[in-house]
Amino acid sequence: MLDIDEMGQDEIHEVLHKIGYGHLGVIHEGKPYVMPMHYYLDDGQIYMFTTVGMKTDDMEADPDICLQVEELHSSEHWRSVIVTGKAKRLTAQPDIDRMMSVVKERNPTLSPAINRTWIDSWGREEVISIYRIYESEMTGRTTDGVSSR
Repeated sequence: MLDIDEMGQDEIHEVLHKIGYGHLGVIHEGKPYVMPMHYYLDDGQIYMFTTVGMKTDDMEADPDICLQVEELHSSEHWRSVIVTGKAKRLTAQPDIDRMMSVVKERNPTLSPAINRTWIDSWGREEVISIYRIYESEMTGRTTDGVSSR
């Protein structure tokens, strides 16, 4: 049996800072729904950059979310972090501007998309939203491949 250990807060923050993407769990039409999601760790806070659509509708309807992030080297060497909390959309322009500069700096490939508005295949205008996760709990587990057997 593989030994699984608790991670401390410093290691949890290291994983969150290093990885930058995970799986976001929301409630969609009364049922759990999980989707891939990029996030940005800034000054110890987690922010998500996305376009308005299903996930933003779901977070507005029920802001309770779960973000799962993993670093997988093998089935015996991995780290996993779970953040639960509430997602709240940034509405103050200075906060939005500050996070947009962080997003552009850390992910320059998004710049062309950020600098234009487009229409999706359903005829909806794509509008950018940024959410901050106000965590209520942050936990992590890790294994180094050592077995207690």
